[in-house]
Amino acid sequence: MRPLVALALAVGVLSDRALAAVSDTVACGSGLEQSVESVLSPYEGRVPGASLLILKDGKPLVRESRGFADLEGGRAAAPDTNYRLASVSKQFTAMAVLLLVQDGVLSLDQPVHDWLPSLPPATRSVTLRQLLSHRSGLVDYEDDVPDDAPQVRDADVLRILEKHDRTLFEPGSSYQYSNSGYALLALVVERASKMDYPGFLRRRIFEPLGMTATLARVDEGPAVAKRAYGYRLEDGRWVRRDQSSTSAVLGDGGIYSSVDDLARWDAALYDDRLLGDALRGQMFTRQGATDDPAIDYAMGWRLTGDTVWHSGESMGFRNVLIRDPKRRTTVILLSNRDDPEPYSFVRPLLDCVSGEAGK
Repeated sequence: MRPLVALALAVGVLSDRALAAVSDTVACGSGLEQSVESVLSPYEGRVPGASLLILKDGKPLVRESRGFADLEGGRAAAPDTNYRLASVSKQFTAMAVLLLVQDGVLSLDQPVHDWLPSLPPATRSVTLRQLLSHRSGLVDYEDDVPDDAPQVRDADVLRILEKHDRTLFEPGSSYQYSNSGYALLALVVERASKMDYPGFLRRRIFEPLGMTATLARVDEGPAVAKRAYGYRLEDGRWVRRDQSSTSAVLGDGGIYSSVDDLARWDAALYDDRLLGDALRGQMFTRQGATDDPAIDYAMGWRLTGDTVWHSGESMGFRNVLIRDPKRRTTVILLSNRDDPEPYSFVRPLLDCVSGEAGK
């Protein structure tokens, strides 16, 4: 092990240089097993943990966890540990909207005003498609929520946006990543389906797929089973920092799930269990560029080359789900800590899997 990495692992956190050193070791000359160990090494020991799943042709090649889901309770992370997905949740909000399009209740190009008429006049031309693809120009609700504020919910996001009769640009003309848009989409799902958002997800997505432990968490709803709690490194020790003032907003990031349940989700994205071919294709179709020239955005998914993916970062959690549908390969890493962000050192595992499959 490189000395820099060994020192970082002693406290369970990686600096940028140490992270680069780990990333460099995720090369496949020594095989998939060694590459997996390099990815999971930051999570070894009595530190906040991670769960890693690698799927090839729907079968798990790797299903491993390291570290702890609950440091205070002494509960280790496991493949059925449920982590807060943060923005990985957006793909479920997108699926909920598309299911209602399939039902004939919604239309992608209808104005959001049809369902949320209290939004100000400046947003009158914003469509559901633009919300799904971050091309609405809505202001960021989080700018109006102090760090020490009581938790806000999706309905509070609407009330915040009602006060801002402006957009950041002409809707549809540019890209700006928007948590506001996905909070509004959750409200549209509720009004169009006449169900609460957690209930709609449960009935239309989670239960049909057998994702029995996955849920959109609300205080008054079911507890999260086998829950991972989020942590942040402060003054050299891991401190529970599990919730922020915006963690109760569901549409942009409020779902808890495990790598085991996400394997069931991944399988359903290859067939018509939820969506027919046409709408499922739209979900992964480029809607426009992002602020990164290497990345486009679809509906709840980022696009890079042949991969579709999304990361999720919120207080105490760092996650990524990456799919390569052409090679029928998926890599998922969920973690309950603020650092590191896993995309850069998890992405090479896709190529490792293809190399192993080609032997």
